[in-house]
Amino acid sequence: MCGIWQKANAAMAGAICVLLSCHGALAHTTAPDDSPHNGADIATNTAAAEAEVRAVLLKPSPHEHVTQDEEKAFGSMPLPIPGDAFSRGAVEEPAPTARQKGLLPNSWHDFINQDGFFGDPWGARTWLSDHGVSVSGRYFSDSAGNPFGGKSRAARYADEEALSIDFDLKKLAGLEFNAGVLHFLTLARQGAGLGNTLPVINSPMEIYGAGETMRLGRLSWEMHWNHYVQTEIGEINTENDFEQSSTYWGANLYCQFQNNGICGMPQSIAMNSGYGFYPTAHPGAWVKFFPAGNDHYLVQFGVYSVDPTISGVRNGWKMNLHGATGTFLPFQLGWHQGGEDDYSGPLQTNVKVGGYWDTSEVKNVYGQMGTYGIPPSAAEGAPLTKVRGRFGGWFQFDRMLQRDEADPHRGTAFFGSFTWGDPRTAIAPYYMTAGITRKGTFASRPDDTISLGMKVLWANPKVTHWIQHLQRSGRGAGLYAPHSEEAIELNYGYRPARWLLLRPGLQYLWNPGAIKRYKDAMLIDLETAIAF
Repeated sequence: MCGIWQKANAAMAGAICVLLSCHGALAHTTAPDDSPHNGADIATNTAAAEAEVRAVLLKPSPHEHVTQDEEKAFGSMPLPIPGDAFSRGAVEEPAPTARQKGLLPNSWHDFINQDGFFGDPWGARTWLSDHGVSVSGRYFSDSAGNPFGGKSRAARYADEEALSIDFDLKKLAGLEFNAGVLHFLTLARQGAGLGNTLPVINSPMEIYGAGETMRLGRLSWEMHWNHYVQTEIGEINTENDFEQSSTYWGANLYCQFQNNGICGMPQSIAMNSGYGFYPTAHPGAWVKFFPAGNDHYLVQFGVYSVDPTISGVRNGWKMNLHGATGTFLPFQLGWHQGGEDDYSGPLQTNVKVGGYWDTSEVKNVYGQMGTYGIPPSAAEGAPLTKVRGRFGGWFQFDRMLQRDEADPHRGTAFFGSFTWGDPRTAIAPYYMTAGITRKGTFASRPDDTISLGMKVLWANPKVTHWIQHLQRSGRGAGLYAPHSEEAIELNYGYRPARWLLLRPGLQYLWNPGAIKRYKDAMLIDLETAIAF
């Protein structure tokens, strides 16, 4: 396994070195030594060539606009996380322009219209950004309780605090050419989830999980080489760039919901493989190709370490291959259309198709029946084996359905996805999500949202048939054959300030745990976010 990972890393590093060499060669181009002109001509031509190259390097590149669009469709630096403020449209009131004189904003109007709670104290955030350092942070919490249904009634609370720092190396080092961006993200999670008390396969609280501890979320170098190639390497998660949500109005479309079966990514891919989900970070790398030199078409490949222990409480800052079981190798094809932003131009539309190969050796599905609350004794006599290598794929579609003519800051977006997993090993080989979000619920509330979403998880039929076989043979007392688990969520996102989100909602869960043992459950929930 380590050999495969090392070879893959070496190949990726080699590609990056070639690109870096070409980039450096461009920055140091001179006239050939065997030029037929005299010394003065050589000096003149050399200076002219260097000036021309410098002008090319310093000129704002058209692919910077491509990058802006690409972030909406195909992930990038970084994918917006729940609670982020919506981007500003041309019709929206601009951010405060007067320099903030102290720790507090200059006025109440500035306070509610700035992007973060602290705004720009003494102009420090603007100064840092101008010099290549972007700092952001947030507090985010989920609360939920089930007044009826499930195994028992309960209420739970969980939260997350995050700090993100990005370093633009060109600005930071005063370079004349693009040198990429260094990403750093750390976060801490606390609290408890409701999933085990219901119980359900997918948590209804998306912020709970991955070890309630402080951990590294990202430490990487991302480089946009030109119109056609982008790369990233370091400690990263797959969720940011494969089967990821598209970005609408500058926000994560999937994470307009609290249910973890919808928010983030279609959850079955993480259940069925070594897909690295937020907030964990794995050694990995990816490369994105844009064949047409714009954001309309994407061909993408990645390589990530598979580490089942990374979400443990003691492994929040683990940055090695110890405990890794294999390598996750995804690919993705994408098609995108849209304008410069979601407030003008063509309505955004995205299609993504992808798949993966995971080299890990794992138990087949009969050895994983505990996910459905089935005791190990039920596996006696089942065809238990280990499988080397597992595979799967996905299809995603999303589109902005309409934009209000009277106020382009208001609009409606839809998404749907279908995920498929290896039938030999997948806990949930078939999985579907869909949702719709209306931004601008009222003319006076252009940043409020109302969202309706759903997910359906189908249990592996091999497990269903095995439990049914045990029941027919008289060995299935107390066992329930898993079939499917469904959830629907309706919520309202209220933003009294750009940096503050209050999102109350209702969830209804059918067949908790994918079995017909407990009554369907209803949840009342609340998400709160403060961007700093």
